[in-house]
Amino acid sequence: MEHAIEIGRCGRFWSLPNPPVGCVLVQQDTIAATGFTQPVGQPHAEIMALQAIDDARGMTAYVTLEPCNHHGRTPPCTEALIQAGISRVVVALEDPNPEVSGQGISRLRGAGIAVEVGLLADEVEGDLAGFLLRMRRGWGRITLKVATSLDGRTAMASGESQWITGETARRDVQLWRAQSDAIVTGVNTVMTDNCKLTVRAQDLPLQDADKARALAYPPTRIVLDSKGRTPHHAAVLEGAQTIVVTTGATDFPASVHVEAVASDDAGCVSLKDWIRLLGKAQFNEILVEAGPTLSGALIREGWVDRLLWYQAPKLLGVSARPVADLDVALLSDAPDFTLQDVTRIGEDLRIIATRAGLQADYGV
Repeated sequence: MEHAIEIGRCGRFWSLPNPPVGCVLVQQDTIAATGFTQPVGQPHAEIMALQAIDDARGMTAYVTLEPCNHHGRTPPCTEALIQAGISRVVVALEDPNPEVSGQGISRLRGAGIAVEVGLLADEVEGDLAGFLLRMRRGWGRITLKVATSLDGRTAMASGESQWITGETARRDVQLWRAQSDAIVTGVNTVMTDNCKLTVRAQDLPLQDADKARALAYPPTRIVLDSKGRTPHHAAVLEGAQTIVVTTGATDFPASVHVEAVASDDAGCVSLKDWIRLLGKAQFNEILVEAGPTLSGALIREGWVDRLLWYQAPKLLGVSARPVADLDVALLSDAPDFTLQDVTRIGEDLRIIATRAGLQADYGV
């Protein structure tokens, strides 16, 4: 199963809307074949593994997520496993997708195949968290990325921010972008920084096949722009698909995908409606790189599931810009997160923290 988890991670750059699943076929304690989720409409992990060998009869299949038992863009994986003569299937997690949700396991057992569930489940929960959240609540995992000084500042008062963190940290961000299905920012950041929000090949810390997969399927870019102020020549509108989320009619070029949603009391994009769009688009992993206004709104309304926080050993002072526009009067009202990991990245720190209560609410 450890090898299945490792193999499954190969699909994390292109599996959308499916989860990146891994499969290992074993015969007498020897690995016979492996597979991982291919792009949508192409083979799932189990099918890829089965196609790699001539005869799978009597083998054990280790799969990180319950095999599907329905006809979608591809035939059911349960059917393929049964027809191949697999004698035993070890599954890490039951699939919460209502179209699967135990049906795959039941189908296999009904065909006389021994099925075991739960091996290394916690590790797979972490790898597939975005997909699992989308199945359990309707939208994927939202990660807010910030880069700050030790005193929590993101830019000087003038707006100067390049570069707070070092080159190693910036390269690490490229990996997180590549693993995301969508990268989100606000119109103020677009107008201030003219950001591209792309995955830069020269800075991507991946090799060979992984790098090729990441570059072949870049994340969708999303700009929250209530009044349609994004300049038509903005870098974020060039190249890969961009969605501009606004509250009314706009005159963007036909190449730009525009989604109109309701406005909130302040006349800004309704974040609740934006969340619905994320679910409709079937994004599993959403990375937000925004300024203090949007970051503050997302934290304040409880939409941030995870913080990806790069901290540089600098002090920018009281006049520098904060991470988020938050006005917290009482310590008891402060947004609470749980540390998951603290790692030194070059000269900087990378802190990963999840929203307190996320595990209790959704199991991830």
